[in-house]
Amino acid sequence: MIYYKTNTNWFGDIQHLMRSWTMVRIVRSVLAMGFYTTALCIIIEWYDLEQYIAMNISAFSLLGIILSIFLVFRTNSAYDRWWEARKQWGALVNNTRNLAIYAHAMFPKENNEVRHFMAKHIANFCIAMVEHLREGVHLEKLIYLTEEELAVYKTKGHVPNYIAFQIFDRLAAAHRQGEINEGDYINIKAQHQALLDILGACERIKKTPIPFSYAVYLKIFISAYGLLLPFALITTFHFFTIPLVMFIFFSLLGIELMGQEIEDPFGLDCNDLPTGDIAHTIKVNVFEILEDRSGIGKTRELELYQKVH
Repeated sequence: MIYYKTNTNWFGDIQHLMRSWTMVRIVRSVLAMGFYTTALCIIIEWYDLEQYIAMNISAFSLLGIILSIFLVFRTNSAYDRWWEARKQWGALVNNTRNLAIYAHAMFPKENNEVRHFMAKHIANFCIAMVEHLREGVHLEKLIYLTEEELAVYKTKGHVPNYIAFQIFDRLAAAHRQGEINEGDYINIKAQHQALLDILGACERIKKTPIPFSYAVYLKIFISAYGLLLPFALITTFHFFTIPLVMFIFFSLLGIELMGQEIEDPFGLDCNDLPTGDIAHTIKVNVFEILEDRSGIGKTRELELYQKVH
């Protein structure tokens, strides 16, 4: 994710935008459209074909309005997915802190083993969730794993789910052994359930993209509009058609591709959510709560976000 301060530097913000792989794709496509329009204008002007072109520019104005309505819906749908994902990760931060505080307060003060167990597994749940929502969990990123645990994790197809089971299994065992009472067990169980609810909500966002037919239709609409637009403008604007078509295509294609980029908010595009950094924050927080560690100076270099080609 690109971090910036709003209303600080107008041109600096534009510079941030140019770091986006999506912007690179937009520029390439606009340049291709510029070459196409230039070739078309040269041919039409050289052979004096304007008299054979009878396309009404008002029809393209109407089509532009229709296309804008589609793009607004597309962008709003993509942003809703991005914002819903951010709310879920915000809820994950809150619930992991609550779970850590509950565990720290409920268990006997001399029981440091269970506190380390809870801190380790809560942190690993979040770290595993980051890559689970991308291309699969990287077990080497998990912390404090023994060789036996690593061997078991390698056999699991859904690592975050298994870590959640380990947390609940330890809580249930503590309840059976009388380490925590019935009321505390009911309260902490709700905090644990919230972890799986958040995981399920993020999986829903990840595995349910914008309907394919809608996305393809919009791409065809934009492509056809861009390819036919020079024919409507050239009789009026002549060679000024080239920058005009490029600018219009830049605006339409840019909105579509930016919506496409934030549609999946869990990746490594520069506008995706900083889930790796959030997981690191959770790790620091839970260890600070459960093991009385200092969280001061535990920041790290921000995760590098870039389009993976």
